[in-house]
Amino acid sequence: MKRVFLLTFLAILVLAVAGCAAPPPPQAAGSAPEAATGPALGTADNPLIMSFVPSGDTQEIIAGGEAIEAMLEEATGLVIDSNVATSYAAVVEAMGAGNAHIGWLNTFAYLLAHEKYGVEARIATSRFGSTSYKGQIITQADSGIATLADLKGKTFCWVDPLSTSGYIIPRVELQAAGVNPDTDFAKTVEAGSHNNVAIAVYNGECDGGATFVDARSSVEKDLPDIMTKVVVIAESPPIPNDGVSFAPGLDKAMEDQIVAALLEIAQTDAGKEALNTVYSISGLEAADDSFYDGFRAQLDAAGINIEDLSK
Repeated sequence: MKRVFLLTFLAILVLAVAGCAAPPPPQAAGSAPEAATGPALGTADNPLIMSFVPSGDTQEIIAGGEAIEAMLEEATGLVIDSNVATSYAAVVEAMGAGNAHIGWLNTFAYLLAHEKYGVEARIATSRFGSTSYKGQIITQADSGIATLADLKGKTFCWVDPLSTSGYIIPRVELQAAGVNPDTDFAKTVEAGSHNNVAIAVYNGECDGGATFVDARSSVEKDLPDIMTKVVVIAESPPIPNDGVSFAPGLDKAMEDQIVAALLEIAQTDAGKEALNTVYSISGLEAADDSFYDGFRAQLDAAGINIEDLSK
């Protein structure tokens, strides 16, 4: 039974990743791009591209991203353009193709980007004093749904196929509870962000949904009763936080300059406000790829091989 579950889940992930986008020819991990004869990177004619995943409210991510962009430009003298991608996979592929240089990636998207293209983590985010978080599965308080098994035959909302807490991990939890996420729901919806999932469950558009803990608070300003109307029926084990990563081949001195500037910005009032706006981040900490080794071990224990998924 365990072997069937693991093989089924692995197949699900392969299809999810393969269906996101047709990737460009992958660049060898750690390889430098071909010498360019055009304007220097980080100038007005060739700005550094900083991409964010659409995990929350897009307008807030844009506002926070632009504020971080402006502070980074002032601190480094580099020209930077920020954007919010249409999907998690779009940032991964943009970094692999050299169309994005700095990526604010969630956990699973980073692991995939690292394996496929040699993208390297340099900063981990912190929230409430922790560099890890949990996922949750939610429903309406009066739905009659008390356990994951009760979700059979219901409508379920996902975030994005590369969302760690809004797709990858909850599928494992549902399978373990005897719920096949591909066949046991009456309907599934890809809402595109954690905020959208919380809102959809609040409005009754979905009977259940998967988000990070606690995405409900992100929309509480507009939906003041969401914490009582929408309840949590399951939480995941700890997951490493998202972070800031860099595309392969980027000049190391430039990369170090940006990392140092971001860490300094995170200590300022304006920086704290921008980080909170973009992803409810309370702080930044220096990190590297080894930050995710514990989570890789968890995936390995579940029979999930990221390298196989990236092919």
